Amino acid sequence: MVDAATKRTLAAIPLLKTKAGPRDKEEWPTRLKEEITSLIKYIQNNKEADNDWLRIQPNKEGTRWFGKCWYIQDYKKYEFELEFDIPVTYPSTAPEIAIPELDGKTAKMYRGGKICLTEHFKPLWSRNAPKFGVAHALALGLGPWLAVETPELIRRGVVVHKDDKPVE
Repeated sequence: MVDAATKRTLAAIPLLKTKAGPRDKEEWPTRLKEEITSLIKYIQNNKEADNDWLRIQPNKEGTRWFGKCWYIQDYKKYEFELEFDIPVTYPSTAPEIAIPELDGKTAKMYRGGKICLTEHFKPLWSRNAPKFGVAHALALGLGPWLAVETPELIRRGVVVHKDDKPVE
């Protein structure tokens, strides 16, 4: 079941119409435009709700995405690099979002810093493909993962704020 806040977030992100992946040379540019439009709307909604937590952009082909995401706790901003490739079977298969600097620091992560989304997000993606896109993966995958995992990593001292690190 999806809670009310998640439903509101989801309702505000435009659904995508074009079923195309990177191998579909004719339809992929249309899908990529829909992806970027949806992502812009999601980021605008976040800013309006004072919930700005990421910056992301694709490479020229739209097959590799990279950026930064952050989590704020106790008035401190913890910032992480993020990256992912669009799978060749996209949009049937969700992208595997990675935060490489957290690789090996939590059990809810796979090799290479790929965050674990199998139990909660992947079934939701499967039911909604091809209407879901990058913005949905970030909103329903990465966002909740950061909200759960980052406070625990901070509590355990695995993640330390840049201002609290010892000077070398």
